Amino acid sequence: MTFISVTGPTTRLCAGPTRREVLRFGGLTALGLGAAPTAARPPAPGSHGRFGQARRVILFYLFGGASQYESWDPKPDAPADIRGEFSTIATNVAGIRICELAPQLARSAHRYALLRSISHGDNTHDTAMYTSYTGWPFGRPGTPPPSPEDRPSHGAVLAHFRPSGRPVPPVVALGGMIVNTPGEVPGQRGGMLGSRYDPLPVPGNPATPGFRVPELVLSAEVPAARLGRRRTMLQMIDETVRVAERNPGAAGLGGFQQSALELITASATRKALDIEQEDPKLRDRYGRTATGQRLLLARRLVEVGVPCVQVHWVDADNSWDYHSNNCPGHKKSMPILDTAVNALLSDLDDRGMLDDTLVVVLGEFGRTPKINNTAGRDHWAACYSALLAGGGIQGGRVHGASDATGAYPAENQIGPWDIAATLYHLLGVDPAAEYLDRVNRPMQISRGTPIGALL
Repeated sequence: MTFISVTGPTTRLCAGPTRREVLRFGGLTALGLGAAPTAARPPAPGSHGRFGQARRVILFYLFGGASQYESWDPKPDAPADIRGEFSTIATNVAGIRICELAPQLARSAHRYALLRSISHGDNTHDTAMYTSYTGWPFGRPGTPPPSPEDRPSHGAVLAHFRPSGRPVPPVVALGGMIVNTPGEVPGQRGGMLGSRYDPLPVPGNPATPGFRVPELVLSAEVPAARLGRRRTMLQMIDETVRVAERNPGAAGLGGFQQSALELITASATRKALDIEQEDPKLRDRYGRTATGQRLLLARRLVEVGVPCVQVHWVDADNSWDYHSNNCPGHKKSMPILDTAVNALLSDLDDRGMLDDTLVVVLGEFGRTPKINNTAGRDHWAACYSALLAGGGIQGGRVHGASDATGAYPAENQIGPWDIAATLYHLLGVDPAAEYLDRVNRPMQISRGTPIGALL
């Protein structure tokens, strides 16, 4: 539960409470609020450079599992039932070719790096997505719902170690929380760090005319004077529960209620969420799709100081789970991604923000080498690809390689944990740092190693 509740539609693929509630139900032990953050130390001497270059991160999650063959790692010399029906296209960086479905990104390969040797062992949507969200394998049997024992999301870790100090939410989830049968996908929340690090979910399609986040729009019925009275009432309640707040885990609750009020009254944040204030020509550059407008909204949010924005590929643009008709599916989806991601990178670059804004485009796994008997590709976590840009990532590079059929890493194998370690390193948090969970156990934030070749 986050400090502002926003609900909306969910995505399905193949198979903080208020202080009033605290007073009503009593006790603070069930709130899931972790201990105060410990200081993040810099990396050891001699380790990779660019530590802390990134000030903010946009995490674009391709839930469903995009095919590496129809995106970043085509295999034009493989047999037809592996390579598929599309050709490759040269990029503006010598020696790098990608699928022909991404011509705009082909012209801007100098801005990003490709990873072609990501590998792990989980072919299940929800639990593999947990690994992408947290950088850790899912540690429980089956696919149960989120738990306070889950590892925290990347955004939660960053909020814990690097609080922004601004009247903005520490993490925003554009597209809302990802839900798949039978429920919410784990790994998106604060987990062991507590529910105060849950993201602010913003569901709905920002490409829809009149898009608004009702909870963040001041009503004419709530003038500033009335908000001031509400603030005074909160202060009175603070005094009433002062003894209860001696629990260190509850210390942040009042602060986050304060942040909620500031979020509502901060004009810069409200304007960032009002996408219709954006230049129509720039909106067109991103594409008038749910995905394009979410990435534009992500840029607007990081521009006003939101440290971490999760963007989910959901609803109108469907998922990437093409068990049937894989090539027609990617022929529809890849141009949307190509337009939107290229616009985001060029927009950040034009504004002088790309050097300190990290962008990660990542799914939970890739697709099988062989096309199946329904012209689709199935789940394949043994080898897949991702795109990283900005924030200290060296553009115009490819790290790792898959074998001739794209089935397994041939060199420089990495895991989602190494991407996580790279992300933390660039954002100024030592991947070897530890936090205390809700029962004061020390937990390391990452099991991976920063990808030095990209830094």
